[in-house]
Amino acid sequence: MLTWYKLDEELPETDFVKQVSVAGKKLCLVKDQGELYAVQNTCPHAGGVLSGGWCKNGNLVCPIHRWEYNLKTGRGVEGQGDYVNLYPIEKREEGIFIGFKESWFKKFFT
Repeated sequence: MLTWYKLDEELPETDFVKQVSVAGKKLCLVKDQGELYAVQNTCPHAGGVLSGGWCKNGNLVCPIHRWEYNLKTGRGVEGQGDYVNLYPIEKREEGIFIGFKESWFKKFFT
């Protein structure tokens, strides 16, 4: 079960990588080739802030050691053996919503 939260930010028309805050959680929001992705904001390799990174060939690149994560699957490139959490996004009439698993919501907000 997912709990959906509205993103309360204006977004650029062009591709971008930026930090956003949704339901008290800092996320990395990416628009790459016109598609939106919500990703955890901390690199699992060395703790780099992913929203300071950039996109390359459909991957989000960490600004510290240039480790790469696929924006569709969250998996690190071959040889890394790690992954980042992805969060579902829905575009609705009222705006853009990001979903969190209910267990995460209950852990921090109940």
